[in-house]
Amino acid sequence: MEGRGDEEVADGQHIRSSNANVCPSESRDEGSNVSPENMDVDEDGMFIHPTTLTNKQRGNEVTVRPATLDSLSIHQLAAQGEVSQVAAHLSKDSSLLSKQDERGFTPLMWAAAFGEKAVVDFLLEKGADPKTIARERESALTLASSGGYVDIVESLLRHGVDIDTFDWNGGTPLLYAVRGNHIKCVEALLAKGADMTIESDSGYSPMALAVALGHKKIQKVLEDHILKLYTPPT
Repeated sequence: MEGRGDEEVADGQHIRSSNANVCPSESRDEGSNVSPENMDVDEDGMFIHPTTLTNKQRGNEVTVRPATLDSLSIHQLAAQGEVSQVAAHLSKDSSLLSKQDERGFTPLMWAAAFGEKAVVDFLLEKGADPKTIARERESALTLASSGGYVDIVESLLRHGVDIDTFDWNGGTPLLYAVRGNHIKCVEALLAKGADMTIESDSGYSPMALAVALGHKKIQKVLEDHILKLYTPPT
């Protein structure tokens, strides 16, 4: 896993920032550095990522006040990878496993967004529902795909999530993986049957988006997959 980003502070409590393009921070990708604004399209008509949990949108003020683990919510602990603390919360109140925050994000979705594989695995083992959809139709798979966390993507796919789930912007996990230039995530999604024909609301298919963004390696992966689909078995 790549190095972690700078810390964000929410409501006086530190929340570690990964660079996921969808919730809750900035963009971490394999070769691109995107500063998302709003979902939909940018001034050039490009498909861009949702930023549903940025500090700005949450209305949080940055502060230097330190936080202790026992003052953090289970969602924040999941985002920080604190497996033991998450387990402690669940031992006191098992309903927290599926608790959604104000935007509909569960602890599993936070862990997926921040690339916390150990927490994702723990929550799935405890029975967290990986198919939960947030208020703007974000899913754990979309968040993991957007962040480039292929190990989490593969784990979620093994748990039967909808590979072509789409958010309010029409973005699928494959589209977000392409947008972030996450080659391994694109390969994993295609291997499990992700639909290459689905377009975002802005009109971009995965191939069109890869071409528009100049992601040549992604283009090659998509082209090879198409050839494979249309090549008769020998």
